[in-house]
Amino acid sequence: MLRVSRDLSIEENDIEIGFVRASGPGGQNVNKLSTAAQLRFDTRKITLPEDAALRLNRLAGQRMTKDGVIVIHAQRFRTQERNRADAIDRLLELLREAMVRPVPRRATKPTFGSKQRRLEGKKSRSDVKSKRGAVRFDD
Repeated sequence: MLRVSRDLSIEENDIEIGFVRASGPGGQNVNKLSTAAQLRFDTRKITLPEDAALRLNRLAGQRMTKDGVIVIHAQRFRTQERNRADAIDRLLELLREAMVRPVPRRATKPTFGSKQRRLEGKKSRSDVKSKRGAVRFDD
C-alpha cells in the first residue's frame, strides 16, 4: 500500500513495472542490460474526485494514454532498483500534485500610491530619454 495523501492510497499490485534497454550512462552495459524502468498505472483502479481527475489528466499530458493509463519511463540511473524507485516517486508526486486544489485568485486593485509611483517612474524615464536627443544651440 503506497500512501499518496490522507484520502488516497494505491495498491502496489496496481503498478506494473517492466524493464527495457536504456540510453545514456552505463558504458558497455547499456547495450546488454535492461535497466530503464517503464511504469504503467491504470488510473481507473483508483477513485479520484472529479476535479482531481481533470487536474491529473492535464498534469500527466502525453504520459497518459486515452485509456487512462499513466506511462512513466525512468532511465536516470544505472541500476534497475534506482530507476524503479525513481519511477514510483514520480508517479506519487504526480498524484499528490493532482490532489492539491489550486487557491482561487482574488482580483485586487492597485493602490493609489503604487499608481503614483508607477507614473512618476514613467515620467522620469521620459525626461531622461527626451534629453538624449541632438543638442541645439540657439543663437
